[in-house]
This record gives sequence, structure tokens and C-alpha cells, in this order.
Amino acid sequence: MLIKKQSLTLLGAVALSLSLSACSVMDWLIYKPDIPQGNYMEKQQVEKLRVDMTKEQVEFILGRPVLRDSFADDTWYYVYHYKSGRDASIIHKELVAHFDGDKLASVTGDYELSADFKTPLDQSALLAPINAPQTDDNAAAPQIPERRPDAKPLVEENSPIENNNTQPDDKQ
Repeated sequence: MLIKKQSLTLLGAVALSLSLSACSVMDWLIYKPDIPQGNYMEKQQVEKLRVDMTKEQVEFILGRPVLRDSFADDTWYYVYHYKSGRDASIIHKELVAHFDGDKLASVTGDYELSADFKTPLDQSALLAPINAPQTDDNAAAPQIPERRPDAKPLVEENSPIENNNTQPDDKQ
């Protein structure tokens, strides 16, 4: 009787330890979503930044900042935080834009700036195609998309007057 009681206790202890360790072993079966938060920015977006850009131009390129300094509106914070659901790895990137009045003065953070950052926008290569003289007459003309040759609708609709005339009279 004592051996049976000890074997049941041992079996219970083994079952309990296996059930508790199964949670960590089977953890890969549980779906955990990825959690992105903040401003995701591509390298190409950050490379478009130039000194002396206005706040509106910076907001057009990067989007609205996650945080604007409460005491001085001249500092904008772009923060991106990503937590992977699969392996719980975390990616955290920051970009801080400092303005002098309405003009961009400097940028700090985890992103690399382009070599042309110190070149003002009006002298930059970003505006060169707009300011450069056009030699070909067709290059400056706006490009209009091609239209279909048959511009009639795909489905014909009858007007309400035609619908009333085509119904047979039931009074006869």
C-alpha cells in the first residue's frame, strides 16, 4: 500500500512538472503579434532632409512627430519602437529635429543624414530638375494619360421616362 501511495505521489509530481514546463516548450505554438509604434521612416526619407527647410516641409517628408517639446516648439521627436512577437526582439530608433524659428537647424539620432544635408534646399540637387533649363520641348509639357477610344459607359441605363413607356398596360 505504501509503494502504491509513493508511486502515485511520484507520478503526480512528474505530471505537474511536465504540465508546467510544457508552457515554455509549447510557447512557439502561441501566436503573438508584432507591435510597431511611432514613426517608421525609410532611409530615403531622412536623406531628403536639408538645412533651412521649413517645418511644413519636414512634416511633409517625415510625417507628424510623435512628440513636440512642450516648452519649446523648436524640437520635434520622431520615435520608432518595434517589438517582434516571435522572438521578443526590440528595435528602437529615434530622430530629433531641431529648428531655429521656422527653419531646420540640425538633426540628431539613429539615422544617417545625407552628405548634402548642410546644402540649403534651394541649392540642392533635389530641386535641380525643376530649376534646370529644359532643352526638349516635350520634357516640360505635362504628361496627360491616354484616354480610351470608346468613352461610352460599359453599362447602359434607361431613363425613368423610357421605363414607363415600355411597361404593358394591365387595364385593357
